[in-house]
Amino acid sequence: MSIKKPALEVINPSFGSSFSFIKFKENQNQNTSYWHYHPEIELVYVKGGAGKRQIGSHISYYTEGDLILIGSNLPHCGFTDKFTGNENEVVIQMLPDFLGSEMMDKPEMANIKLLFKRCRGGLAFTGKTKEVIGEKIENLEGMNNFERLLGFLSILEKLQHAEDYQILNAEGFSMQADVQDNERINVVFNYVKTNFQRQIPLEEIADVSGMTVPSFCRYFKHITGKTFTNFVNEYRLVHASKLLAEKPIGITDICFESGFNNFSYFNKSFKKFTGKSPSQYRNELKTVLEN
Repeated sequence: MSIKKPALEVINPSFGSSFSFIKFKENQNQNTSYWHYHPEIELVYVKGGAGKRQIGSHISYYTEGDLILIGSNLPHCGFTDKFTGNENEVVIQMLPDFLGSEMMDKPEMANIKLLFKRCRGGLAFTGKTKEVIGEKIENLEGMNNFERLLGFLSILEKLQHAEDYQILNAEGFSMQADVQDNERINVVFNYVKTNFQRQIPLEEIADVSGMTVPSFCRYFKHITGKTFTNFVNEYRLVHASKLLAEKPIGITDICFESGFNNFSYFNKSFKKFTGKSPSQYRNELKTVLEN
């Protein structure tokens, strides 16, 4: 069995700063290709391009860049790879009390504290907010530490008031700060990431997680709000979406490369998941990416 050990990522603030600010050119951010977690809240801006978004039990495909806010200890995966086609990626990470508990309790910080509470399940910002805030995030790079802090606080305040966003784990990803749960669910997520192209029996994944099958099924549904079978199928369907956008191969090949062994079932599942047939999805996405 191939088991990827979950990663508790240790994050150091930028020198002379209370939070971490890193800018990657194109697809240089290669160190988060596995599911991992950390107590820091993470704001990610991907300028342009398209890719797979994996946060908690939510998996989807984004286009025209991405702007996401990930809650403390929420497992997630990298957002760019060699196929993304993005200009750059900015990752900002901060502890929930990164300015100190007394400062965070000040009335002026109420909206930011509320935003940090709302992002526990992950928030994806779209439309004008993604465009405007994305530019403001990029502008932070040329500022000194004090100006960057003020600019960052302003960004967080604006995100709290934004209306064009999606809650990524809408049904409630119940894990918060339980390290044991973090490590167990990360073992499961990374096992799926490595083995989704073949059938994964419940007995096998239960054994990987050190549980009986009934206990694992209850546990996984409690943590993610989904059955394990539904989660794996969604993972496969999003992988198929990625292949449809990025690889000039036949839809039958995509079906089998994504872990499905029945083409009819794949077509039916894909249409139910996206509202479009695989060929329609590919044609519409091609139009979006070329404009």
